[in-house]
Amino acid sequence: MTQTRIAFAASPATLAQESLRRMVAAYGDCDIARADVVVALGGDGFMLETLHRVLEQNIPVYGMNCGSVGFMMNNFSETDLHVRLERAQAAVLHPLRMHAVTSTGRVEEALALNEVSLLREARQAAKIRISVDGRVRLEELICDGILLSTPAGSTAYNLSAHGPIVPLSANLLPLTPISAFRPRRWRGALLPSSAEVLFEVHEPEKRPVAAVADAFEVRDVRSVAVSEDRSLQARILFDPDQGLSERILAEQFTV
Repeated sequence: MTQTRIAFAASPATLAQESLRRMVAAYGDCDIARADVVVALGGDGFMLETLHRVLEQNIPVYGMNCGSVGFMMNNFSETDLHVRLERAQAAVLHPLRMHAVTSTGRVEEALALNEVSLLREARQAAKIRISVDGRVRLEELICDGILLSTPAGSTAYNLSAHGPIVPLSANLLPLTPISAFRPRRWRGALLPSSAEVLFEVHEPEKRPVAAVADAFEVRDVRSVAVSEDRSLQARILFDPDQGLSERILAEQFTV
C-alpha cells in the first residue's frame, strides 16, 4: 500500500517552526505539487493562508493547532500522523469570489473562504446600496461596513458583528451590517448560496470604502460584486467526531 505523501507548512511562529522540524524529521516532507495532503501547523489565520495556496490544486489540508484559537485545526500530536490522516473526514467549502472596481476604474478579483467585507476607511460613515440578483434591496445603508460570509466563516468576523451562525449544509450566506446607523434596526439577511450580491458605494470621494476578501484588501472601491464560486472547493480534514459541522453546531451553544 502506497504511503500518503505529506507536505508540511508552518506559520512563522516559534512553536509552529519547532513543531515543523520535529514532524519533518519523523515523517519526511514532500513538495506541495506532488503531495496527497498538506499538514498545516499554526493557527486559523495560517490555515486560511494554506487553503488559499492550494485552492486551485484541490489538495486537502489537515491542520494541527500551534496557534491560539484553532477553530479550524486539529489537536497537535507528533504520533500516528498517517493513521490520523487515514481516518480524517473532509469538510468541503466553496469560496466567495469578489469582483471590485476602484475609483480609478481598476478591477480586482479575489477569493474568500471566510467573508468579503466592506469597511469605511476614514471618520465618515460609509453609505452603501445593496442589490441581490439585480434587484435593489436596500437603497442606502449608513454604517461602518457590511460583510457577506460563507457558512464556515459565519463563526468568525460575522459572529463578532452579531451575525447568525449558519450550518455548512444550509446553503445560506449571512449578510451582516457592521455598526449600522441607518436603518438602525436592520440586522442583516440570510441569502441563498446562489445569490449574486452587488454593493455600490455612495459618495466614495467623501466616504472612502475598502473591500477585503479574507486577507486581500482593495482600497477606494466604488462597487463590489460577490457570489459563491461552485467551480472551486477547499477540503479541510478533521479527526472523527471533530468535524467542522459539529464545531459550528457546538458554537451555537457556547455561553
